[in-house]
Amino acid sequence: MLKKLFRTKAVLDDAQHGTELNKCLTATDLTLLGIGAGIFVLTGIAAAHQAGPAVVLSFVISGIACAFAALAYAELAAAVGGCGSAYGYSYVALGEVVAWMIGWILLLEYSVSVAAVANGWSGYFNNALTAMGMGLPDMLTKSPAAGGIINLPAASIILLLMGMLIAGVKQSAQLNTAMVFIKVLAIIIFIGIAVFNVNPENWHPFMPFGWFNTLPDGSTTGVLAGASLVFFAYVGFDAVSTAVEEAKNPQRDVPIGIIASLAFCTVIYIIVSGLLTGIVPYSELGVSSPVAHALQLLGYNWASALVATGVIAGLTTVMLVLYYALTRIILSMSRDGLVSPFLSKVNPKTHTPVRVIVIVGIIMSLAAGLFPLGVLAELVNIGTLAAFVLVCLGVIVLRIRMPNLHRPFKNPLNPLFPVLGMISCGGLMAFLPAQTWLRFSVWLAIGLIVYFTYSIRHSKLAK
Repeated sequence: MLKKLFRTKAVLDDAQHGTELNKCLTATDLTLLGIGAGIFVLTGIAAAHQAGPAVVLSFVISGIACAFAALAYAELAAAVGGCGSAYGYSYVALGEVVAWMIGWILLLEYSVSVAAVANGWSGYFNNALTAMGMGLPDMLTKSPAAGGIINLPAASIILLLMGMLIAGVKQSAQLNTAMVFIKVLAIIIFIGIAVFNVNPENWHPFMPFGWFNTLPDGSTTGVLAGASLVFFAYVGFDAVSTAVEEAKNPQRDVPIGIIASLAFCTVIYIIVSGLLTGIVPYSELGVSSPVAHALQLLGYNWASALVATGVIAGLTTVMLVLYYALTRIILSMSRDGLVSPFLSKVNPKTHTPVRVIVIVGIIMSLAAGLFPLGVLAELVNIGTLAAFVLVCLGVIVLRIRMPNLHRPFKNPLNPLFPVLGMISCGGLMAFLPAQTWLRFSVWLAIGLIVYFTYSIRHSKLAK
């Protein structure tokens, strides 16, 4: 039984993968694919309730943990390849059951993220319509649990993105590039205004919540708790690793895309969080759009409106990237026989896995329209961190098991950096609330049931 559970997959090239995906993405496309929009949403919540002005340190800590993980991703993406991201790397390095659990975690991470972000996007979109006198009624912007019929904008944006992904990855990348440009322009406008409006008194006290505290209700505060929350702003580089089979020169371009997107995000996040807490008292930032809110408080309503536009564009790119990554991971798992082979079909005209895109798009659209997803969204960070820990472990194991494997990009100072990645990402997991751990454990248990009832028998390695 142990042999079955820990059987490993060989390193395959594109021809052996049998892929018909379109190899059209450049290093620039991949870099832009990895730039997230968490800075627009998470900074204010983390500053107001967990870290205060020291949210800057939260971003630094999360950025360091992600840097170690990004180096591990870069090595495995270049050496192992495939569109399965952490799932595929674990299959080669650690065995089938570990790979399945990581794949199962990633399915939750990406699908819940898309649906949850769609809810946030809906709020900003309807606010923009309201400002123009065309706001939708509450029954069409709220889920049944919140007193409405359906959150129509949230459901609709996912269906729109579904159409983009069906059309082709190059078209999706072009849309992403345009949206990233708007997002970066909004950040530049904010920085240009904020640097002239900083009040150093707003940075005192710098660390009002300390490093880490557990409150009686089980919630956590402090710089380290803030780091485990703002971590979500960095996860875009994870999705870059799912684009290996669609990159023109994956062994060179994917490591560049992973590292460049993380470096860009880290610098921008630190600058913006520092300025944000410098222009407005941190206690006033606990809103869903802190950057736009801060500009309103300063009296720059025109800039606030532009930043709100940047938020809408930014959240659109986040959904697009996460949706894209989800479909590629399911495609990879289907090829391996761990989920139905029906999902591994690639359309010969569009070179996209249309079946997967449509099925998960409809499911996520219904979820976003009919359910409030705040509770489930808490699971995203712990699942992503678990994947990062195992990717770092995979680098160490593969260096021992396959010392002669061709590695176009090598993680420096092995095994020091992967070990530091495991420690730092594992540490951030430890600072998440107990309830999040409980829900995560339940999801893993369901995954094991699915694996032992279907996947272990249908795996291609079993045949």
